[in-house]
Amino acid sequence: MSDYRLVAKDYKEAPTVISVGDELIGSDELCIIAGPCAVESESQIYEIAKQISEAGIKFLRGGAYKPRTSPYAFQGLKLDGLKLLKEVSKEFGLKVVTEVLDTSLLEEVYPYADVLQVGSRNMKNYQFLKELGKVDKPVLLKRGMSATIDEWLLAAEYIMLGGNENIILCERGIRTFDDSVRNTFDVTAIPLVKELSHLPIIADPSQGTGKRSLVKPMSLASIAAGADGLMLEVHHHPEEALSDGFQSIYIHQLKELLPQIKKQAALMNRTVNLKHQAPQIV
Repeated sequence: MSDYRLVAKDYKEAPTVISVGDELIGSDELCIIAGPCAVESESQIYEIAKQISEAGIKFLRGGAYKPRTSPYAFQGLKLDGLKLLKEVSKEFGLKVVTEVLDTSLLEEVYPYADVLQVGSRNMKNYQFLKELGKVDKPVLLKRGMSATIDEWLLAAEYIMLGGNENIILCERGIRTFDDSVRNTFDVTAIPLVKELSHLPIIADPSQGTGKRSLVKPMSLASIAAGADGLMLEVHHHPEEALSDGFQSIYIHQLKELLPQIKKQAALMNRTVNLKHQAPQIV
């Protein structure tokens, strides 16, 4: 038996399906989570939320607290950003996925988030993971930038051991010797995790590659590999973004990508969870 016991298929053979309100992650319908890396202003998040909603997206991502390598970089709008996420999510009927940085911010972020995201830097913050085990909301656990598959699943074990079984894994690339891309996107991790665990796994090709031009091919490859969904960085003016604009796709690129995602999903005998007004396959 592996060290990760509760998240292993030895513990539960059937795939876990996570409920986020009336939406599901891990079912035969793929979920698409889209939005900016960071909430920058009221006009910015309103326009992006409006556009992705019109494209059929049901999940909005956006950082209110941003852990940045440089202390001089934009750190997010914090509570004001959370409030903006909540406002636009209500107006456009979106579920909010946002990062919580540590235990001290859990109580503040909780009312504004439908899914609590754990970023790569915090995957090994075990005391924090224990606290998330006591929370009654889904947790999206990103793989650490230097984490093995075992370490990643053991991080999920910490959360589940605390009583929270609503865990979504997210492959977001790992740091390797190759510096031609921001991260090395580990597509292999997706089917491997499916072999080892019952938890759903989604892919973040934006963070995983760090290049806008690579988001489309890696999105389609992730679905072919068995991913249960995608997390995409989308911005209406990525060249003006305060965070990670170089890896954010334009809204028109998202709209062009969705029919191709639907086609790829169909090849895997799956569908995509989009609103009824989403673009149809042509």
